[in-house]
Amino acid sequence: MTRAYATDRLTHFAPPIGGNFQPVAQKRMADLVVKPVQSRREQKQFLNLPWTLYADDPMWVPPLVHEQKGLLGYRHHPFYDDGAIQTFLAERRGEVCGRIAAIVNGAHIKRAGEKRGFFGFFESIDDQDVANELFDAAAEWLRAQGMTSVRGPANPSLNYECGLLVEGFHSPPTFMMTYNPPYYGKLVEGWGFEKVQDLYAFWGHIDMISGLDRKLWFIANEARERFNVKLRPMDRRHFREEVEMFLRVYNASLVGTWGYAPLSAGEIKELAKGLKQLIAPELALVAEVDGQAIGAVLGLLDYNPRIKAINGRLFPFGFIKLLRNKHAIKKMRVISINVIPEYQRWGLGVVLLGGLIEPIQKWGMHEAEFSWVLESNTLSRASLEKGGAKRDKTYRMYDRDLI
Repeated sequence: MTRAYATDRLTHFAPPIGGNFQPVAQKRMADLVVKPVQSRREQKQFLNLPWTLYADDPMWVPPLVHEQKGLLGYRHHPFYDDGAIQTFLAERRGEVCGRIAAIVNGAHIKRAGEKRGFFGFFESIDDQDVANELFDAAAEWLRAQGMTSVRGPANPSLNYECGLLVEGFHSPPTFMMTYNPPYYGKLVEGWGFEKVQDLYAFWGHIDMISGLDRKLWFIANEARERFNVKLRPMDRRHFREEVEMFLRVYNASLVGTWGYAPLSAGEIKELAKGLKQLIAPELALVAEVDGQAIGAVLGLLDYNPRIKAINGRLFPFGFIKLLRNKHAIKKMRVISINVIPEYQRWGLGVVLLGGLIEPIQKWGMHEAEFSWVLESNTLSRASLEKGGAKRDKTYRMYDRDLI
């Protein structure tokens, strides 16, 4: 696959995937203009738009700006070593009123064997014309890359933030989960997108542990004894290597999962570098059989209230405010429970969750979100529901053909 660095300046792209590159022309509709982002000023406008759109929304949590720049290709990110992105701005009478990114995910193309592009980082005022023009521009660019269908939202893939919130607007999102106004669903479906999969977020309170079904404990004990499973927290002395190990287990465990595309070695290193400061080792467990990691569970503290307090700005002092006194954070997100294929369906996911109970009690954790869980993952959904977790939010992925 052609290597394409996402400078977001159309004239700087290497020859794109799927054919000859055809620049997307600036589109005009009366006083509405949709244009590809090309300058640093336009990049800044793209990044800053959410602060305008969500100024009066108490549920919104700003993104971490430094991380957004990488995920958008405004600085180097290994996701784009095997992919490409083009971002677009919508302006009406000189005021920015919408944005979108068109994304080619090389890992997905290789894995799924289909020329499916993605859209992400979508924001818009409540105006179908604005949304339509943004989607049209993204679709035109994706067709020029040889794509025959589009899926989203993905920022920039399912391994990062993804899904459109369609149920659960009553509370802010947890760390690394998306948020949008209720009218976005109307705009997305108004362009012709159709639902392809829902992603669920489940909520649980520490008090629910005492009411857990005894059958779950029986399953966990049986599985643990059958395979002589050893649980341990991540090793602080080799933390970077441990995070990379977890991400390799993550990759291996999801081979048969809907929408799966593996993280590259570069992405694993990039994510490990970012997560190193954020992970509380006590809330990240590894399951081993004969000294080999066969599963892992990762709980991330819900940093979102602190991110809101620093307005998404890590520098110069936001990073300190984000990370100090982590034990004061009493909500977590169980981001991933992963078991490699040969040990799946033996209840080892329950073993890993059970292993978290003592650490979270010792931490003084009050509540947890388990997210996200695929609508089609009936086994995980059933396990959480039997454990008393309540479905709290629904995020939706959409598809549309481009032919």
